[in-house]
Amino acid sequence: MRCLLCESFSLSHICNSCQELYLTPKIHKQKILNIDVISFYKYDDIKELLHTKHTDLGYYIYKILAKNSFEKFAKEFNYTHKLVSIPIDDHTENGYSHTAILNKALKSKHIKPIYAKLRATNRISYSGKSKQFRILNPRNFKLKKFKENEVILVDDIITTGLTLSQAIQTLELNKKSIAFCLTLASIK
Repeated sequence: MRCLLCESFSLSHICNSCQELYLTPKIHKQKILNIDVISFYKYDDIKELLHTKHTDLGYYIYKILAKNSFEKFAKEFNYTHKLVSIPIDDHTENGYSHTAILNKALKSKHIKPIYAKLRATNRISYSGKSKQFRILNPRNFKLKKFKENEVILVDDIITTGLTLSQAIQTLELNKKSIAFCLTLASIK
């Protein structure tokens, strides 16, 4: 097959040279509701790759992105105790969940990924929608019970911050503590 970026022969959808050149994370931090949010890429730098999430190709692209960012983060992450990571709305679409792929890459000595715990009851897509649309159509998250109290929230893109805000509020209403949030990319 050919690399999607440089079109050279590759055994992966994105060759190792392009992964090193274009997919080395550049960490960006911000706060949402006083919770730290760490993003690995600027949205504009990987926009075309992110847009594959609604296609079959997205599965492979998100695995590559997760390996280069979330997996590396997890290998270097140290904490006083083990945390759980929860993907935001890891509902399966197109045969996979992009947030579940990111979450799985966090499995390490200090992070235990868990799944199907935080799901949106509103299935309306936010992709390409305005902030006003997002405000008028909240996610209405439902949290399934789990024993751990301290979590890492995982999402793919932070645009307006509304999805993360709603997820944080849902967890806090259920007496869960958010250590921090991780996103693949940030618009800011």
